[in-house]
Formats: sequence, structure tokens, C-alpha cells
Amino acid sequence: MKNLLLALFILATASCSTAQMTYSSKNKKAIALYEQGRREPGKSVDPKTHGPNYAGGIALLEKALEKDPAFWEVHMVEAEMYIELNQPHKAIEHYRKALAINPNPTSGGSTYYYLGTLEYGVGEYENAVKDLTTFTQSKGAHPDNITMAKQIINDCTFAIEAMKNPNQFKPVNLGPGVNTKDPEYFPTITVDGKTLLFTRLIDDKRVTGPYQKQEDFYVSNLSTFNTWETAVPMPKNINTVNNEGAPTIAADGRTLIFVACSDESGINYGENRKGKGSCDLFYTKRLGNQWIDPTNLPGAINTSSWESQPSLSADGKTLYFVRKVMARGGRPDSDIYSSTLKDDGTWDTPVRLPNTINTPYMEESVLIHPDGKTLYFSSQGHPGMGGLDIFVSRMDENGVWGKPENLGYPINTSADENSLLVSADGEIAFFASDREGGFGDLDIYYFVMPEKFRPVRTVYFDGLVFDAVTKKPIPGKFSLVNIKTGKEVIKSEADQVTGAFTVSLPINEDYALAVSYPGYTFFSQNFNMTLADNQESFHMDVPMVSVSNTVNPVTLKNVFFDLAKASLRPESFVELNKLRDFLKANPTVKIEIGGHTDTRGDAADNLKLSDARAKSVKDYLIQQGIEAARLSSKGYGETMPIYSDDAIAKMPTEKEKEKAHQENRRTEYKIVK
Repeated sequence: MKNLLLALFILATASCSTAQMTYSSKNKKAIALYEQGRREPGKSVDPKTHGPNYAGGIALLEKALEKDPAFWEVHMVEAEMYIELNQPHKAIEHYRKALAINPNPTSGGSTYYYLGTLEYGVGEYENAVKDLTTFTQSKGAHPDNITMAKQIINDCTFAIEAMKNPNQFKPVNLGPGVNTKDPEYFPTITVDGKTLLFTRLIDDKRVTGPYQKQEDFYVSNLSTFNTWETAVPMPKNINTVNNEGAPTIAADGRTLIFVACSDESGINYGENRKGKGSCDLFYTKRLGNQWIDPTNLPGAINTSSWESQPSLSADGKTLYFVRKVMARGGRPDSDIYSSTLKDDGTWDTPVRLPNTINTPYMEESVLIHPDGKTLYFSSQGHPGMGGLDIFVSRMDENGVWGKPENLGYPINTSADENSLLVSADGEIAFFASDREGGFGDLDIYYFVMPEKFRPVRTVYFDGLVFDAVTKKPIPGKFSLVNIKTGKEVIKSEADQVTGAFTVSLPINEDYALAVSYPGYTFFSQNFNMTLADNQESFHMDVPMVSVSNTVNPVTLKNVFFDLAKASLRPESFVELNKLRDFLKANPTVKIEIGGHTDTRGDAADNLKLSDARAKSVKDYLIQQGIEAARLSSKGYGETMPIYSDDAIAKMPTEKEKEKAHQENRRTEYKIVK
């Protein structure tokens, strides 16, 4: 609304400045007061705002109307001044009074354009359609404004229908643990839903100049009583006297990317920080309980322009953010970009999202959901209720973003809506609002997301990586691959101090996990992420076996064969390539590959099949460049089961029995001297 009013003020004052100095009033006192009122903002300073004295000008204009109530030009200028004071309802009132006296006060019907645009901005959609339609039919109307008026009429038509079919929307304040008298906004949350990080605008006497406020980060944890605990500020190496805002936190809560802006000098971003211009993206990592000093995001994202509002994908490979650009005529604009993480740890040259998402107007407040294919963002350019509305777009199987959907009324209104955050399960959304009933200014609220706007449900997958013998935590590097597509969906590492990891995964998919660390054999496991409706997480511990261990074999959980055959299925290659890489990284290691079956079927046939399967793995590794002298293979048939037939017979369900048989059918390797 503020940008809209500013644009209208520029247009209106330009129109007024070129108007002829012949007035409808013959009252000399009224004319004198009118001219004094017009000049007053440029002659004196408002003691309250320290800006042009529009309030003083309005007071003189009101006196002019007392002398001549039919002096319509006074209403026109008074409307323009109320636009500059960000009081659209008052501006509308005076435009209507001017038109009631003179239905054609300006050439080309521009007053109807100003009035209709203001009515749209405050949600008077039917009045806006009427007045903007009058403008488009006016002789001499400016073509650019006709184009804009038609777009606004379309928006009003959408808004009228949306209000007839409202979505369920019952926002709940997060409470005093998060919200205070100060503004709180731009929330971000860990994938387990237990840690909320947000921006708070605080008073700070260290800030130079009359506006002694700045933005800092605060963190609140969800208590066992399901309430948010009192938020505490981030450490001093994160929060500075300058502004920090718009954070995005990685799924595991250990990587933070945020915006830091320079002070008035344009070069100081805070202690030990260097920027490239205006506002830049910085990042920091948490090791154990300590956050390292933030550094400018490496790579090609930051420029001399304004980069802000980052959103990191759950796999940590793609960063979405907003960059300010300058539109035609000097109008402010911003677009959504994305960048991918390169193998060297730097971010690649950003790519502007397609025109399906970006428009010639403002796009802001981007959020990529943990499902990796649902994008929420705010926009002024798509059909909406007015101001910034929140939209959702979904990526198809070919990586193409679909047509954005407006989240509808009353989630969106004639005001600006942004700062949306959607939980991993897609059921809850958070946003900032200064609505009545809060703790003061902007507060953070949550609401139940309507079903049709929800993303793919994701849950968090967590665990610990540790030495199988000593139990010492290990910062293992791990990879998660979707078995069906063969696509690596997560590449990360466990905490360097605790060995803990947490990632987000869409449900109802089969995944292969591989974990590696120097000096250890790699760990593998496959699992299906089919969970009960009320299940929020999936836990798996990762015991790592030292390369010096020549006793315990390592099962290749993600190696698969065709039924009753020794042919490797393609989804096995990801796992076997990990084994190949391990052998190349440890050139002195020799291994034996062992094949095993369950006890069902003929024992001799099982022995032959297990031997052939072990040999298939050996042959694949040789094809991948591993010396044959380092490899041996052997089939054990059904002679070394994990579960005996007696143990399986005692299991209570057929499902458990079948799972035991599956674990007996396996391919292993062990290190040999």
C-alpha cells in the first residue's frame, strides 16, 4: 500500500503542477488559503514526522473549504496530501467530494484512476471496479494507466469471488514466549518443529542517528507442554549492532543463512564481516553448541545489489532468495532467484526463476518447502486481493514450476501478506501480523493450512553416527538416495561434536542410506518411509566399523538381484559405487564378498545362487577399476543365517517372519588381511 500511495502521489502532484491557475471558486480568501496550503509542505517541517508539513497544509486547506465548500480543487490537493501521509481512507473521501462537485475535474479521467486504485488498496473492490471502468472509458486516458486499470479490475473480480468463498482461517498467537511489544517476523523452524528462530526489531542506543533500532535474531524452543519457551537472543558473534534478518535454517538446525546489511557508511557489516554492497547473505554453522563467526556466502550470489530473504532447500543444495532490481521508470522491483551448491562448497551463478513465478512487480518472502517441490512466495504481480499476496507453486516431474495459486481470502487481504512458513508435515503455517489482540506491533501466529494448499508431507529422519566398538561420536558424511529414481535427495554430514544428524524426507518413498568416514567401512541401509498418520519421525542409529576390524562383516543393504537370479538390478549401482569409492580411498584394503540365502528352497541350489551373486558383485567392482587381486568372493548359501528357522517360527506375525527371511538373504563384505 505504501508503494502504491507513493506512486499515486507522484502522478497526482504532477497532474496538479501542470494544471492551469484558474479556479472554480471566486472567493479570494478561500483562494489565498488554498494557495498557502499547497505551498505549506515545501515551506515548513512537520514537528512530528520531521518531513514536509502536510498536516499544516491540510489545516489551511480545511479553512479554505470553510470559506467555499464547493471549491473542488481543495479536495483534490487535500487527497494528494493524505496519500503522502499514508491515509488512503481520507484521500478517498476527498476525491469523492471533488467528483461530487465536478464529475470531470481532470483531463483523461485520471481522478477516477487515482480513486479506483485507492479503493482497490483498501479492499473496496466493487467501488474500484466502477471507478476504474469509468476511467478506461474516458477520452484521452493514458494508455499505460488503462493497462494498469484493467489489471486491477481483474484483481478486484478475483477478490470479490474469493471473499464469497473464504477459506477456513483461525490464526493463533504463539504467545509471550515469542511475541513482545516489539515487532517479531520472518520465522524459520527446524524440520523437527522444535526450534523456532525469528527476527525481532529492538531498541538499541548503540545505533547512531535518530532511529535507534536494529534487527536481531531470537530463538525459542518448544517445551514438553507444547508451548514456546521465552526466546533468547543469538550469540553476540551473530547478533551485532547492525541489522540481521530474514533467516533460513537448515533441516538439522546446524546451518544458518541470513541477511546482514551495512550501516550508513555502506561498508560496515559488523565486526569481522565483509560485504559486497547494501544487504548480503551470510552463513554460519553450529558445532556442538557453538556457532562459528558468520562469513559472506561464498560464490556468486552476493553482488552490489540487495540480496535478501533466503530459503534453503532441505537437501542443502539449492538456495532461493530475493534480489532487488530496478524496473522501468525507476519503480522498485524484486525477483526470486535460485542458486545451486557446487562440489567445492561455493554457490553457483544465480538463475532468475521463470516468468511463471516472477512478474514485472514485486516478488518477496520466498519459501521452499522441505518436500523440495512446493514453493510459497509473496507477489504484487499475480491476480490477488491487493498489495502483496501469498501464492503457492508446485514443481512437476520435469522440474517446471506450475501456475501459482493464490491462497485466497482471508489468508490474503487488501494489505500486504508475507513471511509465510509452512511446517514439514504441511499442516501448520506460521506468519507475521499486526492484527488486533496481539502483544504489540507485528506478532508471529500460526494457523491450520487448508488441505488444497498443503505440500507433500515430510517427516524428519534422525540418528547418531558412532564407532561400533567405542561408541565415540563420528561426524560421518551421509547420502540418501531415492531407490526408485536413483536421485540423491540428501547429502550432508553428522555433527562434528555429537555425531547427530537430522534431515527431512517426503513420506511413502524407498530410500538408501550410505554413511562414510575415513578409517571406517561405509555403512548402508535401505528403508521405506511409510509411516503411521501420527508418526512424526524415523530414527536410525549408524554404528561404524573400523577398517582394522577383520572380524565383523558389513552388510550391503542396498544391493538387489532379480528373483532367483544373480543379475544385479540397476538400483544396486549406487551402493556398489560407494564400495568402489571406499576401496579406492583405501588402496591397501582387501575384501571378501559373501553371498547368503534364506533356508527356503533346495540347499544346493541356494549355495550355487549365493556364490553366483557374490561373484556378480566382484565382477562389477573389477569393471569399476578395482584390482582383481584385492577381491575374492564366496557363496555361503543358507549356512550362516542371521535368524535361525527356530527363531523365525516363534515370531508372532507373518510380516515379522518374512522380514527375518529377507535379512537372511544378503550380500556382505569383510576386510581380509
